Amino acid sequence: MFDKGRHHRAKIGFVLLATEQTIEDDMFRLCPDGVGVHFTRAWIGDSITVESLNQHAGDLARAASTLLPDGSLDVVCYGCTSGSLVIGEDRVAAELNKGAPNAKPTSLITAVIEALRAVQVTRVSVATPYLDEINTQEVQYLEKAGFQVTQIKGLQLEKDSDMIRVSPGYLAEFARQADTPDSDALFISCGALRSLEIVDRLEQELGKPVICSNQAMMWHALRLAGIRDRIEGYGQLLVEH
Repeated sequence: MFDKGRHHRAKIGFVLLATEQTIEDDMFRLCPDGVGVHFTRAWIGDSITVESLNQHAGDLARAASTLLPDGSLDVVCYGCTSGSLVIGEDRVAAELNKGAPNAKPTSLITAVIEALRAVQVTRVSVATPYLDEINTQEVQYLEKAGFQVTQIKGLQLEKDSDMIRVSPGYLAEFARQADTPDSDALFISCGALRSLEIVDRLEQELGKPVICSNQAMMWHALRLAGIRDRIEGYGQLLVEH
């Protein structure tokens, strides 16, 4: 009567911002056959600031608890780059573990750090949509993790509903401006940005690894779940690592 089900290889859960409009499409685009991606949302208003992200942290456990309460979830990931670096990886993991105790907890900033280590770089240029108060914390977080940030440029956007509307063409040009000749890699930060659409082309143009939030997040979640599939068209990270 029963078989292994559609998601017999792995089940990955993502806790998103209530305002998020990009990540779900990107995760489905990158998801291999036999792997399930499942989503829930934690409350936040349409304002991405240090204060709003810290307040939003209190809803992560509740949100995670709504993901496959049968306990079959393999990995649970908090899908917000700025949120995970403002709240901090340890607190994010603790909150996710409260809600989904059987799943391996992780976060988007953790995925980015692991991705940068995987491509073996130390000097990173960064493009973001964020306000400077978040950019400052991002530099500190990446440098504490062992990277040198050669330059960070932000679009000074506060609303998540604006971040999701930045066109891929404009984003590509902005990312080129953020890159520096002495960086080993370019990181485009934020799950709301449509950077997945430009990462492969930018990598070829710049001649260096380009890491973007959603590419790194799916790569990291798949590897945590024991899935080693190579996915082409979205940068060397998903092909070579």
